[in-house]
Amino acid sequence: MTRSRERTAAVEHPGKVTETDERFKRVMAITLNPASGYREGIVRCITSRSGDLHFRGNVDRSELHRISGDSLEHFEIKGRLQINNESEIVGKLAGKNDFIGLEDPDIWIDENTGLMHMYFTIPVRGVDQHWTAIHLGHAVGKDLDSLEMTEPALTEDHPELTTGVRGAKEVSIAPLNKNGTRHNLVEASERRNGTHYSVVRVATAKDMGKPWEYGGVAFHPAEHNIPWIAGHASPGPLLPRTFIDVGEGKMLGIMNGREANQKVSDKIKYGMFSVGLFIYDYENGKIDWVSPQPLIQDSQAETITFASQFVETKNGEGILYAHVDDSFVRAYTLNAEAIKSLLPSSFQ
Repeated sequence: MTRSRERTAAVEHPGKVTETDERFKRVMAITLNPASGYREGIVRCITSRSGDLHFRGNVDRSELHRISGDSLEHFEIKGRLQINNESEIVGKLAGKNDFIGLEDPDIWIDENTGLMHMYFTIPVRGVDQHWTAIHLGHAVGKDLDSLEMTEPALTEDHPELTTGVRGAKEVSIAPLNKNGTRHNLVEASERRNGTHYSVVRVATAKDMGKPWEYGGVAFHPAEHNIPWIAGHASPGPLLPRTFIDVGEGKMLGIMNGREANQKVSDKIKYGMFSVGLFIYDYENGKIDWVSPQPLIQDSQAETITFASQFVETKNGEGILYAHVDDSFVRAYTLNAEAIKSLLPSSFQ
């Protein structure tokens, strides 16, 4: 990949998509509602931050708020998102432990029923703070005004264990495969040889409104020699085939990747988080390819550029939304033809 191709494939917009106000200094993880023409949605607002983003151990406390805008370039933060049955479901999961707020929402509309499904992270820290449970929550309704929380799509049953692949967040919704199921992707975690990794794991859904089933790991940073994603991997949105078609049963997706951790004195320092590409075989739940270089690293990012939403705007173009240093949301224009030139020849 050349730098000129990279710049042509993704063009950074000036300014911020969401302006903060006296309530919040930092916002992130935007998701937009297709049924509104992408003019309304949800954003994660940080109510407090306890540490340094560059180092492991920071804790963000969050609220989900509604947003609306007259264009795809700018959204205004509205009131807190109200979800029926939230206190009952969260209370059952958290018990006497520390629930730090809903995180990282994703909206998906069921074309058959017209119902809105929302998925989000439910993080719970142990009272001794030696473990954190990461559940993938679910709510459903006719629209943002009628959402009701259900049992989680995926539950982390034994967060105190230090072995195995655990947790689920940052969902990427896959199309139906020929068997009538969806091999969705989630970010999970694993501690291997003393090092903590974020991995991409398959989660199979027979019914999007009922609990899913955990599957295997589709991408593990420790098993690939790709420097920009050597430490942590998280699936972003899959790009519609009307934007880029990479073949039957496959989709091109956005991957969020972080460089390997570094040990500085007695602390773990994170590497740079960037945005790249991957090709997903959704029929079989396998990742065929991950880009050897990132596609986007924001001009203002000190440590994080993380994509959460894509909107196709016209033939061959679309807007990707990403948050920078978990603090503000930026828009980038993606060009399909330029991106195709970065793919392996068998997928162009």
